[in-house]
Amino acid sequence: MRQGEISLVGVLALFSIYLMWKSTELSIGYISGQGPGGGFWPFWLALGMLLSCVASAWKWWRAQSPAARSEEPFLDDFGWRTLLHIGGSVVAFVALISIVSMYGAMAIFLFYYLRFLGCHSWFLTFIMSILLPIGMFFLFEGLMQISIPQGLPFTQPVFDLLYDIIY
Repeated sequence: MRQGEISLVGVLALFSIYLMWKSTELSIGYISGQGPGGGFWPFWLALGMLLSCVASAWKWWRAQSPAARSEEPFLDDFGWRTLLHIGGSVVAFVALISIVSMYGAMAIFLFYYLRFLGCHSWFLTFIMSILLPIGMFFLFEGLMQISIPQGLPFTQPVFDLLYDIIY
């Protein structure tokens, strides 16, 4: 467990540094009259992730967390099964984006995750699986004016209805 924790922190720190470096290809500051530059959010979120990695590494070095003191295996059988269920559902989510749109894939992922992995009630599962993707649609398409992949043509009537609400 101890080795797994610091290994993951190291990988995430390297990924954070890469994202910070890559986001500097665009403006990471605030552009007067336009708002934040294209690299603003990726840079500052990656910096936050890097600082979290530094804090985790510090706690690991001082053996302040239970994982940092543990000599248990990183993943037991239950952990591996859970990793495969979640990893498989993320792969399915990415595969579904080009078919049913980002929002449809999000709804399916939430449904699976909440009901079958999280064992939440049917009511909560349906409400979250419907309202969260619709909220994300209004946030990205309406408020931020960022178009997200909409999948195959059979999904267009749903988007036309939502666009009528925005415009």
